Amino acid sequence: MRLPTSRLIYKLYEKKLSSEIRSNPIPKHIGIILDGNRRGSRKLGVDYITGYNLGAEKLEDVLDWCWDLEVKVITCWIFSTENFSRPKAQVESIMKLAVKYFQKIRNDKRILKNEVRIRVLGRHNMLPKEVQEEIKLTEEATKHHERYDLNLCMAYGGRAEIVDALKQILNKAKEGKIVLDDVDEELISNHLYTDDIPDPDLIIRTSGEERLSGFLLWQSAFSEYYFTDVHWPLFRKIDLWRAIRSFQRRERRYGG
Repeated sequence: MRLPTSRLIYKLYEKKLSSEIRSNPIPKHIGIILDGNRRGSRKLGVDYITGYNLGAEKLEDVLDWCWDLEVKVITCWIFSTENFSRPKAQVESIMKLAVKYFQKIRNDKRILKNEVRIRVLGRHNMLPKEVQEEIKLTEEATKHHERYDLNLCMAYGGRAEIVDALKQILNKAKEGKIVLDDVDEELISNHLYTDDIPDPDLIIRTSGEERLSGFLLWQSAFSEYYFTDVHWPLFRKIDLWRAIRSFQRRERRYGG
């Protein structure tokens, strides 16, 4: 059976992109701002709950694409501290989806096969109790996995993260465990949610917004950014590969 011309062109382009990026260094840590679920829903002609479900399924696809390229760390922004201001029904729908997602992902054969450690970064206490419980079970089930890291940011804000780090440092100072001269960039980094993983090499934001909105504010000082107009549920493999190709074409000088 012959493929339609548009599908054939896509396949050829996909093959070309794959060959190109695999012959160059792959980012070790990719951060993704999953933006555009509601706008993607409208474009697809479905309700926003269906859109969020499609977004969750898309995340599974993107994880497979990243692991195929041996991307060691993936950090995804799922739900911000500011998102709690959305309509109550919408927030409740997202939280119900989160419960189902954690139940599914911690038992996913791909998580076990790829030895993926899953952690949720953010203010857990802001989340419903049932979501907190699923997070604990998921982190516990995967804590000994050492091949890949998957960080899911929920009830997360970059400023909130820095505030939480400073509170930890101040409490230790009160207890006499640290003194003023101990405070430096490394000390602060060690008290962030991401204390034991490398900073992101590449940050991708979907849906056309060209800002970080507080995502990994401290950690992204030397990250490369890539913005795409594609809404998250419609994100394709070639969109990921284009982002990585863009990263590979840049000269990273780290201020030097």
